[in-house]
Amino acid sequence: MTDLVQSKDSFSGRTVAAGREAIEGTRRGLPAFLPFVGPAVIASIAYMDPGNFATNIEAGAKFGYALLWVVLIANLTAMLFQSLSAKIGIVTGKSLAQHCGERLPRPLVYAMWIASEIAAMATDLAEFLGASLGLALLTGLPLMTCLFITGAVTFALLSVQSRGFRPMELMIGFFVFTIGACYIVELMIAPPQWGALAMGLFVPSLPDERAVTLAVGIIGATVMPHAIYLHSNLTQGRMPTRNAGEVAKVLRWSNREVMIALGFAGLVNMAMVSMAASVFHASGNADVAEIETAWRTLTPLLGGAAAFVFMLSLLASGFSSSVVGTMAGQAIMQDFIKFRIPLWARRLITMAPAFVVVGMGATVTESLVMSQVVLSLVLPVPMIALIYVTTNREIMGDFANPRAVTLLASFAALVVLSLNALLLCLALGVAVPGLGD
Repeated sequence: MTDLVQSKDSFSGRTVAAGREAIEGTRRGLPAFLPFVGPAVIASIAYMDPGNFATNIEAGAKFGYALLWVVLIANLTAMLFQSLSAKIGIVTGKSLAQHCGERLPRPLVYAMWIASEIAAMATDLAEFLGASLGLALLTGLPLMTCLFITGAVTFALLSVQSRGFRPMELMIGFFVFTIGACYIVELMIAPPQWGALAMGLFVPSLPDERAVTLAVGIIGATVMPHAIYLHSNLTQGRMPTRNAGEVAKVLRWSNREVMIALGFAGLVNMAMVSMAASVFHASGNADVAEIETAWRTLTPLLGGAAAFVFMLSLLASGFSSSVVGTMAGQAIMQDFIKFRIPLWARRLITMAPAFVVVGMGATVTESLVMSQVVLSLVLPVPMIALIYVTTNREIMGDFANPRAVTLLASFAALVVLSLNALLLCLALGVAVPGLGD
């Protein structure tokens, strides 16, 4: 983002000028806040990608509202870590990956980069397959054909990036609005059971081994490694500051944007689980574990309009999150190892696994769920790196994390590691006392 030329006549340049007015106090209220809206909106699309659809639909259909507490915890964790990531870019003018690349031993840097690339490919698998699946179900075209169409569409959307940061932020914002509007419609068609919803939000439970896998998948689909890296890249140099007081102002606006954007994403995720619980679980269709099945089951239960809105939200999610995933992969590579490849080449590389999955005849939704598990297993790497950088006073100065924030972030990372350990135990056939029937 920092290599963009931003003249005062450009859309992005006018955004920066408006932000400077807000920092200097000549612009107040909502007009003062709007120039700072954008980075968290782009990051939030990672929390509403097709991987979320896959894990949330199966969680709601199989377990009703029981796993909503996982969605809540994952979203609160996402807010914390995205705000810390944004702070790195605002305070230091560098991204999280850049700090890691400059300060950590080279073997560790390369290991972190490889883990991040694996996460980026798992992310793109979910996003690319999701958009292609939505297109296939809506049009009746073969899935392989839709993969090529989706690739062409995302290439076209990525071209917006060359026009500056603001057009890209507005385009992603439009997709976010579309996804949210679709789920408002879905909840109006199929209202949730509010008492059961509240119980699921605030009373933790993991009914069986599949619930553990889904819980880890929900976290992997919600707290995204590439989004943690990308957010600091988006905020570095976006809004110029001249002193610590101005940095503090920008941080306050950034934190508000994170709370709003990711709060909205969290509500969308809860709506996904609630829709699946109120429609599939409540009607005895607990075996709905695939997006295709959900789409076909919605038509007889709620009508064609509900099924169409569901697929529209999946398309918006797939297209936009695929664009953001490619942006994140590019930023991760250039910031970790200072190597850059053409955006079209990266897009082709990260699309390849989706073609392999479809060519092998693998189940799309199961591939989506497992991709989210991979993301959750990689997630501790950027979480720990983020804690390391934001608590380092040599890097952050007076903006280093207070002890309470460090403890909270460390606890969140520990929760993720614990869930990952549970998943690995189950995968290895190790009995976990107290789990399941």
